[in-house]
Amino acid sequence: MAPLPYAEPIRTSRLDLVPLRVEHAEEMAVVLSDPALHTFIGGSPGTPEAVRARYERLVAGSPDPSVSWCNWVLRLREDARLVGTVQATVTGDSVAEIAWVVGTPWQGRGLASEAAAGLVARLRERGVGTVVAHIHPGHGASAAVAAAAGLSPTEEEQDGETRWQLRL
Repeated sequence: MAPLPYAEPIRTSRLDLVPLRVEHAEEMAVVLSDPALHTFIGGSPGTPEAVRARYERLVAGSPDPSVSWCNWVLRLREDARLVGTVQATVTGDSVAEIAWVVGTPWQGRGLASEAAAGLVARLRERGVGTVVAHIHPGHGASAAVAAAAGLSPTEEEQDGETRWQLRL
């Protein structure tokens, strides 16, 4: 079995995907503070303390050695500020489940699509065989991001979301 991928810097045309650090929590709590971001995923925005605690868990990594948690913050180079996140949970069977979120002020500019495509390209380079995302059927913007990254919807559903997939 090949070693599992880990979060390493990724550069796209406008973004730097920076491996997540606990120190990103305060800025990211602001970026992710719009309750509308939780329309399809549930929950509510986290306080800076809650985001810090979550990032501490994520940075510590999966307790399962056959699973790699890869998390990045998105830094928009033109503003030198954080605008969102992407993540990939990679399992030993060479499957990566990916997700993304871009703060409301930066949506509609193709940043999530750019970040997701950059992430998928890196996963391909690292030998991942299948990329999966779960998307609420009413979330057209997220479906567009998945499609831009090369994923296609399947007939499978999980917790009311459609499984999108790409075999690399």
